[in-house]
Amino acid sequence: MIDLASWTPRPRPQRIALEGRYVRLEPLDAQEHFEALFEAGSGEDADTLWRYLAERPITRKSDFELWIAKASSSPDPLFFAAIDTRTGRAEGRLALMRIEPAHGVIETGNILFGPRLARSRAATEAIYLQAKHVFDDLGYRRFEWKCNADNAPSRRAALRFGFSFEGVFRQHMVVKGENRDTAWYAMLDHEWPRLRLAYEAWLDPANFDAQGHQLTPLAAFMQTTGGPT
Repeated sequence: MIDLASWTPRPRPQRIALEGRYVRLEPLDAQEHFEALFEAGSGEDADTLWRYLAERPITRKSDFELWIAKASSSPDPLFFAAIDTRTGRAEGRLALMRIEPAHGVIETGNILFGPRLARSRAATEAIYLQAKHVFDDLGYRRFEWKCNADNAPSRRAALRFGFSFEGVFRQHMVVKGENRDTAWYAMLDHEWPRLRLAYEAWLDPANFDAQGHQLTPLAAFMQTTGGPT
């Protein structure tokens, strides 16, 4: 049994940058990140990128201006722009959300990675930076990933990133006029040290060839360190 007699609420995450090797998470800024993020989310694949988000695809600048003004001022969800460290360009966004300091619980979500960021080592590092901040800096107990149960790519990503599947909440929400069953995943503070080792081994430049292709998959490092597979 976990002794929480001395537990105290954790601090809320602040609008600070999280620095990585391949990606930097910057607090969302309505002016600085507007053009790049609009481009990242409004191309030919916009319907796919926005399919499981709460909003319908935003493909007009006037609509995106309203969205980013609201999102950049929100404390929860707390949005970050994902900046490619090679180019300095915002290629996607994600948030820390449903923040519960009293219980030490926080969720990652509102993820939209543009085509230059999706399925890249920078995308993986973005989740690593969030988890590292949540556990190492803020001292939270639980880091959650939730998604539409029909969203197979998101469910695969959760497992790859080291979140453990906990079940499906049936008829959990109504989103865009449709029922949403929600699949729940989480990683816990006592699991994080092993997961952190796996992330850091995978993210090491020595794990990539000259074209940036991985030599050993993240799942292999998860198994080696004893983390969830």
